[in-house]
Amino acid sequence: MGEIDEGLERAGRTRPIPQSTAARMRFLLKGAKGSTRQLAQELGVSQRTVQRWLKGQGTPKPAAAKKVEQQVRSKWQPRVKDRTRKAAEKNGFTLHISGAFGFTSSAGSTDDPRDRVLENLKMPGSVAQALYELRDAGATEAEQEELLADALREHYFKDNGHRARGVSKVELNSVNWMDIEL
Repeated sequence: MGEIDEGLERAGRTRPIPQSTAARMRFLLKGAKGSTRQLAQELGVSQRTVQRWLKGQGTPKPAAAKKVEQQVRSKWQPRVKDRTRKAAEKNGFTLHISGAFGFTSSAGSTDDPRDRVLENLKMPGSVAQALYELRDAGATEAEQEELLADALREHYFKDNGHRARGVSKVELNSVNWMDIEL
């Protein structure tokens, strides 16, 4: 999961996602109606393996750990995620981001990427909607970063058309950290 996906997920959580394998397995077992056999089938492992993980014995191999992570994230607080998404798409969100930004602009200006910390940027609901749609369509982190860079070009660098009219493209070369608030 990339930085943008994680930011969208983290924005609306009321409780943190379980971190230990045993806690994650207990959570998933509830969704499987208490059936270790059903949960094992969903995860592609043996029933005995699920039973060991529930007892805290051993840890999943990387492929299985990724499946467990995906299952937990997809099933964790679905109503909260839905409410968060609707609020972000309607009202927008506040973005805090640190990363290396480069840009293309008119002659005579520098376009070398440089680290910037952008705090308290109010992004409109249309940006949230586009980010959620990209994520749902299975877009890569690079595609999501490109969309976010375009939004930052308009709403930060160009200040919605009030300055930097010559900036035609902004690149988000790397993300050091990012936080999204509703």
